[in-house]
Amino acid sequence: MRVLVVEDERLLADAVATGLRREAMAVDVVYDGAAALERVGVNDYDVVVLDRDLPLVHGDDVCREIIRLGLPTRVLMLTASGDVSDRVEGLELGADDYLPKPFAFSELTARVRALGRRSTAPLPPVLERAGIRLDPNRREVFRDGRQVQLAPKEFAVLEVLMRGEGSVVSAEQLLEKAWDENTDPFTNVVRVTVMTLRRKLGEPPVIVTVPGSGYRI
Repeated sequence: MRVLVVEDERLLADAVATGLRREAMAVDVVYDGAAALERVGVNDYDVVVLDRDLPLVHGDDVCREIIRLGLPTRVLMLTASGDVSDRVEGLELGADDYLPKPFAFSELTARVRALGRRSTAPLPPVLERAGIRLDPNRREVFRDGRQVQLAPKEFAVLEVLMRGEGSVVSAEQLLEKAWDENTDPFTNVVRVTVMTLRRKLGEPPVIVTVPGSGYRI
């Protein structure tokens, strides 16, 4: 899952991004509304965590533009105000969910994951395929009943492949969904991560390489 965090309080923005990355999400961070509009114009995000009171371009206007562009991106709006009227106004702008500050990080994570599921075709919360059982909420993976311990990026790559439901996922798509925009597009990190993932999942191999196209399960 790829997430954009838009928050002008830099310490909060960076803390949220770090926490979401530990949950195996690819996260980009910007600190004002103008930068947010630039990012959503060039990158595909599953969820935007959007502070309402932003400099340069207000969060309301960022939300309106996402809606106007017809993007499948889901918007979780943050605000320091917990008034019901403010929450209603934010939802009427087109935001998919609303979370007042201060918030529990566990709740933020749960809401982001729920919105991420809504940004794609409906899939069950727990993904199962080829003897693999992946639970995004618990961050658990089992292969034929045996628990498999994965690093965050390995988990993210496996989740993207599982959500592909047997279709081929290119290295570029994996890079876009599992890593942030600071990753070198010419790196071999995808190939190395897939190799490690194959080894940890064990025999027989379930990740198939499709020459010149990508990978599938």
